[in-house]
Amino acid sequence: MEARKNPEYLRSIAAAVLEFRAALVEFLDLHVRNEGSGGWGGIARGIAPAVFPRDGTDPDEIERRRTKVSRLSGLAGAAVPLTNIAIRVQGVGVIDPIAAWQTITQPKPVLEAPDILGACDQALGRLDGLILEAEAELPPAVGAAAMHSLVWGAAARLWRDGHFREAVAGAAESVVAMVKTRTKRNDLAATALWQEIFSNKEPESGKPRLRWPGDPTHQDVITMNAGLRFLAPGIQMTIRNNAAHSTSELDEQAALERLAALSLLARWVDECDLHEAPNSSTT
Repeated sequence: MEARKNPEYLRSIAAAVLEFRAALVEFLDLHVRNEGSGGWGGIARGIAPAVFPRDGTDPDEIERRRTKVSRLSGLAGAAVPLTNIAIRVQGVGVIDPIAAWQTITQPKPVLEAPDILGACDQALGRLDGLILEAEAELPPAVGAAAMHSLVWGAAARLWRDGHFREAVAGAAESVVAMVKTRTKRNDLAATALWQEIFSNKEPESGKPRLRWPGDPTHQDVITMNAGLRFLAPGIQMTIRNNAAHSTSELDEQAALERLAALSLLARWVDECDLHEAPNSSTT
């Protein structure tokens, strides 16, 4: 995805600019500005450095803060081409205010501290605008994060760490737990549970069933109920059991396809009606 159209990337650059700006302010706290009056003001601006260390300041602390600003300028500099905050300096040309920040401490500085701080503020404002534009142009959410909330909620942390098989296993367990909670059936192993709740038998006391909504004599409803009767245990045996008991890792695509199956099953379970026997103890 193009950088200017990726909201998460733009947010990371904005955060980097904020960190750089804050570190620069900390660095400037140990300095006085050559502003043309009092103190260092007798030294010609444009020839002498734009800032001087305060009297009595620990040189090691100045160097520590300088190093921090330099390090943070690396990522923050990505904001310059994105936001067009380069500064044109007469007789010098176009200057990157973040990359050139150290010139304020050198003779004949091409920039002054307010130039750099102002450029950071401008970059942050423009990044906010780019983020809004990028979010407005985003296509509908697809992929793992768009799965059923229960499935992705159980898988997300492991998925982001690259543990795809464990993420699938965790998601499968969460779907089973959801069904156990809804039916109050904690007395069965998972595969048997799926077979019981989608059984074509009438509900019994303590044995509710899940049924696709609609007229039970309608062919579409009959088909869905029959399909779920085989699909749910099949997903349990082929996806959950394999993910839970295998020691081999899944690649991302294979894991994504398994999460999609679990997500679809979870959505269909959500849509089903719970049928209970009269005076059932599960009510």
